[in-house]
Amino acid sequence: MMEDRCGDIDSIAIAIEIPHGAIVECLADRGFHVFSINPKQLDRFRDRHSPAGCKDDKLDAFVLADSLRTDVHCFRRIKIQTADVIVLRELIRLDSDLGESRNRVTNRLRQQIFRFAPQILQLSPSADEQWFWEALESKLTEVPKKRLSASGFAKILTAHRIRRLTGKDVYDLFQSPFLHVAPGTIPAARRHIFALIEQLRLIYKQRKSVKQELVDVIGNLSEPDKSGEHRDVAIICSLPGVGSTVAATMLSESAQAIAECDYAALRAHAGIAPVTKRSGKRLNVIMRKACNGRLRNAMHHWSRVSVQRDPVSKAKYAALRAKSHSHGRVLSRTLH
Repeated sequence: MMEDRCGDIDSIAIAIEIPHGAIVECLADRGFHVFSINPKQLDRFRDRHSPAGCKDDKLDAFVLADSLRTDVHCFRRIKIQTADVIVLRELIRLDSDLGESRNRVTNRLRQQIFRFAPQILQLSPSADEQWFWEALESKLTEVPKKRLSASGFAKILTAHRIRRLTGKDVYDLFQSPFLHVAPGTIPAARRHIFALIEQLRLIYKQRKSVKQELVDVIGNLSEPDKSGEHRDVAIICSLPGVGSTVAATMLSESAQAIAECDYAALRAHAGIAPVTKRSGKRLNVIMRKACNGRLRNAMHHWSRVSVQRDPVSKAKYAALRAKSHSHGRVLSRTLH
């Protein structure tokens, strides 16, 4: 239907700001040439036609079309990714959302514990360990028979492979008196704590399942193609410091740049390419802030781990630190 109305699809180019969404995917899937542009660049192109700064939908549509006609090199061609890459993108973003949810719930758990027993947080300052949740439930239970002794806490520590503490350490700290609070505070906080622990266990279970799915998808993408050549996934995973999370983030957030070997775009998209401002004798190099936040974090952790495990990266890190470069700047330069 759309092809009949539009005629020759190969002769039609479409410009848009947002490079994703149902409309973009529908147009690209049907064979249209879809191009996206950074909103800042579009704002500069708008000044060509309206020096006064006017802005409305009709003007933006005209500016997009005219700019694509005259400056197509400033636009980025949008290509639909494979099904596995799309699944990978959703999984890595879901894992990130679950991680943020875990942080929010653990912060609330810490706050509830801090209300009447702040000394307990010495066992797990972030309150994000599973053994700590089990021990906490045993301490706060209203049934005396379910409260554990030192040997019971020792079994929990052994099951979770915690060696920094002993069962007696945990038992003695749990036996310390609570703060003197208003009547009803501890029972109310107890119910709140039990509910938060249930949420944390669900989040932990979901995140574990998502990580396993990530590993499975990456494994499928790592298999050699029909010609026997290694795929980009296998090459990325072979780099020192790259784990499943970093590899999945790179492949899902910059699949097109990696496939086209456009490393300059990849560095800019990840925020590790600096921004140079030169005017006369003045030269200023600053960090690039307009980038993909997820990809920037992935690059940061990749560099951080490679410095720990790769001798070449470790030597380069030490040489740059000796020149008084900051830790963050050295990590970004390690990947250059």
